[in-house]
Amino acid sequence: MKINFNRREPVYVQVIRYFKQQIATNMFEPGQEIPSRRELAGEIKINPNTVQRAYKEMEEQGLIYTEGNLPSKITRDEQVLKAVREELIMDAVDEFVATVQSVHVPFEEIVTLLQEKYEQASEDKEEEQ
Repeated sequence: MKINFNRREPVYVQVIRYFKQQIATNMFEPGQEIPSRRELAGEIKINPNTVQRAYKEMEEQGLIYTEGNLPSKITRDEQVLKAVREELIMDAVDEFVATVQSVHVPFEEIVTLLQEKYEQASEDKEEEQ
């Protein structure tokens, strides 16, 4: 597991975002066991209390669940999984819109550039496979 931490946000928030990204891209499957709090802390070299805080928040959001003393698992709740994906998409769209508006790019130009980039990325992905 590799998380590139930044200094702008609390580490536990970045851990949560990482899990959301892995869930949204199906790298973590519904019902999949995740590392224990101590295992994850050791693997990514952060304080176990930070991982505990991230896991607690993810449980409150319904992203993961823990039954008794068994390992925590990714939720199977389709609505939660769909909401995670939509949240990440909207975050990316919001950031993109704010960036292009700050440099006054006309809407039509944005649409054209976006379509070109999207198609190029699709072609690149097909070539990789």
